[in-house]
Amino acid sequence: MPELPEVETIARGLARRVTGDVIESVWLGKKPEPLKSSAREIASALDGSRIAAVRRMGKHIVFDLESNNVARAPAPAKASHPKAQFIVHLGMTGSLQVTGPQTEIPKHTHAIARLASGRELRFVDPRRFGRLSVARRGDFDTTGIEPLEIDLDHFIALFRGRKTPIKSALLNQKLLRGVGNIYADESLFRAGIRPRRRASTITRDQFAKLLAAIKEVLQEAIALGGSSISDYVDANGDEGFFQLQHRVYGREGEPCLVCKTPVKRIVIAGRSSHYCPHCQK
Repeated sequence: MPELPEVETIARGLARRVTGDVIESVWLGKKPEPLKSSAREIASALDGSRIAAVRRMGKHIVFDLESNNVARAPAPAKASHPKAQFIVHLGMTGSLQVTGPQTEIPKHTHAIARLASGRELRFVDPRRFGRLSVARRGDFDTTGIEPLEIDLDHFIALFRGRKTPIKSALLNQKLLRGVGNIYADESLFRAGIRPRRRASTITRDQFAKLLAAIKEVLQEAIALGGSSISDYVDANGDEGFFQLQHRVYGREGEPCLVCKTPVKRIVIAGRSSHYCPHCQK
């Protein structure tokens, strides 16, 4: 599943390519799973709307929409709420493609927005775990705090007293939004903390190292376009490169890059976790 760096990379790419374009019409497929809002709601919100901005919220891509008439009027003194928002969660295998109308439509295409520029914005998702929805009042929000914005005191407060493994706590999107399996493993390695360690046993100094590691890992991954594991590509169809920097994730049995101890893999709450038994305590 695309995590924060991958979704951020895709959102930035889409922002460069479609901001300011107008959605002339929308086609939605017959499969019901991708539609979190009804087809009528989605089409009503998108048809004739101008894409004012594209950004990431947690693991969601949010298109801020406004009436096309607003785009031609003088800018207001103060920014107003967008007319509506189109929200895309990519799930396990979802992707957003900006392409020409002559390009062959992939088999698992579930939505096509035809743009005034002559291009199409397509949502493709073979496994149908992705979700499409709209917020008509432009008030979409997600639970959890952005890990790149949180300070140390708030970070510690999220986990204080929790007896769950720190890896599970990091994956809880109600606490931090956007951190997933890859970047939790990589951050815990850099902070020297084992994934099974109970959150309640971690000291303030260790939390400080962990928060710094999370921010460092996420920023590095964004700079490298994310990790291309499985079929992830960005809005231009290009792969990311951060998988070349993985120190523990996916390296079970391989020597630790620091101490040469074989990297171990365990399962916590149904999720694979990778760590070095010597470097992480």
